[in-house]
Amino acid sequence: MSGDRLAAPDVLRGLAIAGTFVTNVWVFADPRGPGAVFAGFTGGWWLDTALRAVANGKFLALLTLLFGIGMELQYRSAVRRGLRWPGRYLARAAILFTEGLLHYVLVFEFDVLMGYAIASVLVAWLVGRSARVRVAAACVAGAVTVLLVGGATAATAGSTGADVPLPPYPATWTGQVAARLADPLLYRVELVLIVPSAVVLFLAGSALSRAGLFDAGAVTLRRRLIGTGVAGAVLTVLTTLGGGPWFLVERYLVAPLVALGLLGLVPEVLARLHGPTGPVRRGLTALGRTAMTCYVGQNVVAAVLFGAWGLGLAGALAGVAAPLRTGAVVGVWVLVVAGSAAAAGWWLRRHDRGPLEALTHALLRGRSPASRRGARTP
Repeated sequence: MSGDRLAAPDVLRGLAIAGTFVTNVWVFADPRGPGAVFAGFTGGWWLDTALRAVANGKFLALLTLLFGIGMELQYRSAVRRGLRWPGRYLARAAILFTEGLLHYVLVFEFDVLMGYAIASVLVAWLVGRSARVRVAAACVAGAVTVLLVGGATAATAGSTGADVPLPPYPATWTGQVAARLADPLLYRVELVLIVPSAVVLFLAGSALSRAGLFDAGAVTLRRRLIGTGVAGAVLTVLTTLGGGPWFLVERYLVAPLVALGLLGLVPEVLARLHGPTGPVRRGLTALGRTAMTCYVGQNVVAAVLFGAWGLGLAGALAGVAAPLRTGAVVGVWVLVVAGSAAAAGWWLRRHDRGPLEALTHALLRGRSPASRRGARTP
């Protein structure tokens, strides 16, 4: 399983990028603008609800777990080389935060990179500590997440979202940039939930990596994760039937269970595949190896396609019958994901990293080498 073990993280990351865009594309496609997230999506049909439920938080949680696995690998690399930890990693977090800030201001209100950067700084100080410290920190962060989600759910109980006043959304790109700058408390409020939940999932990903998740002998661990995912899928059905008030419960408490299931399922499926690699697997691998570039790039393309300052598809689809509108949105998702996978594959045949990944690497290489003092043994 060695080849599949090495390929599984890239395939999982590509699946997470493609799945995260399922959620984002509905935000871009709503003619009311990003405020529709707070008011609730309306005017669709049952398939819209099902598609959003399938994607809501699941692939973002998967991406977060993989980020934690990546952090663990970077920590091990630093220890092997005798480098101080977190040391240089803090510079990486600063670059990630800057990229997220630019992504938020210029492209998309609900960027997650800023939250990842903040959480990664917190976890960087924990990943080299004892198991007791890491478990205690995860429990505290988990408790904060549950309290915040529970409080927000109780506060919105009985509300349909129709009574939520939506701020007017500008039609021009410059106006939208100005709106993001003017309303950071509105559009960045989700950071309050992203950061503690990311701390939990980063630490979980680190722990799973130490447990040998992708090793050939970790079949029992992966099967337990699959069982957790099945339980998460059942709970997803229940929260979806519960309606809008359960949105945050599904996104932050149930979705990680489904993501853990995917983390166990995909390596098992890859281990049973034989023969030449197919186009789907090649495409997901390319997406996974250029995850940062594709995450930002897909949102840029969606903003151009749906924005009033671009092709204006969001407004054009507003009066279309629900089945046709759903088909159009799903079609855009397919085209954008397939196009980004093809572009990523073309790029990787000529370069080692995606454009944004290469930029991060170049910025880090421009820094002084880290000190070799103070490394901790895992």
